[in-house]
Amino acid sequence: MGAAVLAGVIGDIKDALVILFVVIINALLGFYQEFRAEKSLAALKKILSLEAEVRREGKTRLLPAEQLVVGDIVLLNAGDRIPADGRLLVAFNLEVDESSLTGESHTVGKFPDALGSMQIPLAERVNMLYMGTSVTRGRAEMLVTATGMATEMGKLSGVLAEAEEGPTPLQVQLDSLGKRLALIACVVVVIMLVAGLLRGEPWLTMVMTAVALAVAAIPEGLPAVVTVTLALGLHRLAKHKAIVKKLAAVETLGCTTVICTDKTGTLTVNQMTARALYACAHLFEVEGQGYSTRGRIVLDDSFKLSDLDAVLRCFSLCNDTHLRSGKVVGDPMEAALLVLATKGNLDPQNLRESMPRIAEIPFDAAHKYMATFHLVEGRVQVFVKGAPDVLIELCTGWRDCEREALPEADWKAVFTAHNELLAKKGLRVLAGASRSLSVKEFDPAGDLFVYMEGLCFEGLVGLMDPPRPEVRDAIGLCHEAGIAVKMITGDQKVTAAAIAAELGISGDVLTGSELEALDDEQLAERIDALGVFARATPQQKVRIVRALKSREHVVAMTGDAPALKHADIGVAMGVNGTDVTREAATMVLTDDNFATIVRAVREGRTIYDNIVKFVRFQLSTNIGALLAVFTAPFLGLPLPFSPIQLLWVNIIMDGPPAMALGADPSQPGVMDVPPRARDERILSLRRIGNLTVYGITMVAGTLGILFWGMQHRSEQQALTLAFTTFVLFQVFNAFNARAETGTTFNRTFFHNRSLWLALIGVVVLQILVVHWPLMQQLFGTTALSGIDWILAVLVASSVLILEEMRKAVQRAWQRIFRS
Repeated sequence: MGAAVLAGVIGDIKDALVILFVVIINALLGFYQEFRAEKSLAALKKILSLEAEVRREGKTRLLPAEQLVVGDIVLLNAGDRIPADGRLLVAFNLEVDESSLTGESHTVGKFPDALGSMQIPLAERVNMLYMGTSVTRGRAEMLVTATGMATEMGKLSGVLAEAEEGPTPLQVQLDSLGKRLALIACVVVVIMLVAGLLRGEPWLTMVMTAVALAVAAIPEGLPAVVTVTLALGLHRLAKHKAIVKKLAAVETLGCTTVICTDKTGTLTVNQMTARALYACAHLFEVEGQGYSTRGRIVLDDSFKLSDLDAVLRCFSLCNDTHLRSGKVVGDPMEAALLVLATKGNLDPQNLRESMPRIAEIPFDAAHKYMATFHLVEGRVQVFVKGAPDVLIELCTGWRDCEREALPEADWKAVFTAHNELLAKKGLRVLAGASRSLSVKEFDPAGDLFVYMEGLCFEGLVGLMDPPRPEVRDAIGLCHEAGIAVKMITGDQKVTAAAIAAELGISGDVLTGSELEALDDEQLAERIDALGVFARATPQQKVRIVRALKSREHVVAMTGDAPALKHADIGVAMGVNGTDVTREAATMVLTDDNFATIVRAVREGRTIYDNIVKFVRFQLSTNIGALLAVFTAPFLGLPLPFSPIQLLWVNIIMDGPPAMALGADPSQPGVMDVPPRARDERILSLRRIGNLTVYGITMVAGTLGILFWGMQHRSEQQALTLAFTTFVLFQVFNAFNARAETGTTFNRTFFHNRSLWLALIGVVVLQILVVHWPLMQQLFGTTALSGIDWILAVLVASSVLILEEMRKAVQRAWQRIFRS
């Protein structure tokens, strides 16, 4: 803005307007991208239940959830989203999914009984329901005890106010860079102005030259290039299922050193899946995942699927859940059992129609099993499923698929051992049992528990929420890139450790209670060695983030809103996340997938690399222009560029080529290096040294050809040749900017079509400046011969040739050193 005002003051209205245009475009682009992100988020928000069935003043009515008040009685059924916090009054076979609040992947049984203590953790308050969670099974009546900000979800939202947003690493670096460049530009301009006046140069000429140098020295295109680069990255991320709310945050992903992630739905598919089946004295592996029926029960030659009909029939009929087009109505664990039966060539729906249920014992934490009674061909068939240790004690025999039977003590020991084996693998184990009764001995109105004796043990099934298939590779890529991955979950320690091992997450496992016993200093000392946090609360997640940041880590975090707000990059789930977390997050994943975070990290690194490319490209041009104008008078040469020519170089180099560098694809190996430090400067000493070498090469070539032209051409031709050579230097230098360490002639050399078009456009424009009479008058140029153009191209290409030679020698030296 200062350069624009100065240019306008001295009468250079054209350049003042160009600079103002760049500033306005930058502001509009930033606004437009963040506006689009907010619109995408608004469209993403899904409210499962906008209305609640309420009993108020003795009458039942449907009310909008926001109109609930304390004292209302809410009626809930399977599939309903709970609209407020409340105390259970009545519950029938009730189970609730609280993963959005507690991180616990399994559903929680709920009961209206009073609890024995006021100090019970939130995840264990079985007589309370919480806003934002959902009913998976049964029905209930709830007395509303808190609404809005007074709910547990509302309290999490209130904690957000404690976290203050600081500038991103990129904003800090660009602020520092801008101040340093402004200082350098001021010093050089003052020296130029004083030196010119002491030499007796015309005052107006030197002022114009000084202003032109000031405009050329400060890369006023930097904000626009940064904005465009971030915007392009934002669009690419949106295509890969990630919505970023703030442009600058895209780049912050590039320096992420730790990703703390929830397990449920992010590392896993958030769909319970049967992974193992123990029946007929044999352990069977189950393929496939989630609620898709693709996959099979792996059998060996001594078994056929029909051998498993009895155990699969038990799990299908002792089941209240329905699967409709891959969607679950009911309990996710029971849905997994229906999928298992389908993989065993049974049709659960046909079974239910052919074997109608006539009575049931709902699941209860007191007896830890569920039983159903079915009428089958004139007899009553009893099917039971529940905790293995409980069912083993209720059984007096087991189904051996017509193989030799074991004595009672032996088979109980075998099943107990396999139960422990599956549990150690992190599986949730259920047992199935059955019994056949005559119709005469069954009384559906009597005490059904009397029939829970003399059962036949059918088998065991091991279930889990399986890891997403692409996540292990994504975590491996993180490790290669020097990014630590830490899993935070509400699951038990054994389950968390098993999932972590399967995904390749290394490090010690710490439970929430163990974490609570550590003070902040002790936690910070151990934090790098920890890989898994089990049974962690939202407040503990905030402590984890703070401990990591105290160790100078840049943290990307999924999970609860307060932890997201304290992290450098808060990541919310678009499908299963809450409105509170989406509001607190910087980035929202529309597919709830950990691999999307890794893609975002790659994009962040590419964005930072592209910004560095522009800075290196622009500053080497600026150094070359400053040194050429500064050095020429001391060598007895005329100034190589007029003020309008300097501004021309500045405009064409700040324009399309610089913008095109911001769209460069990822360079090979972008994820093979450790994350950069948060405080790493864009202009390191090594980088400044390289840019200075580029500038000196340009100065030597430009002034060398000017000296040659003064001997063999007219002064105007010599100046035009020097001006053209300097412009062509920028064309070749753009390729230097694309690859700082490796060769620029890599597999992405031709991938950036925008850059090629921009550079071709620059060459065409320079030809017009040199040969079109109207432009000749404006820029003070004259036509060049074909030989002159060839000479200019050869000299200008030296900046690329010399740099490629330097990098080749450096790579060879590194290979020798490593060997």
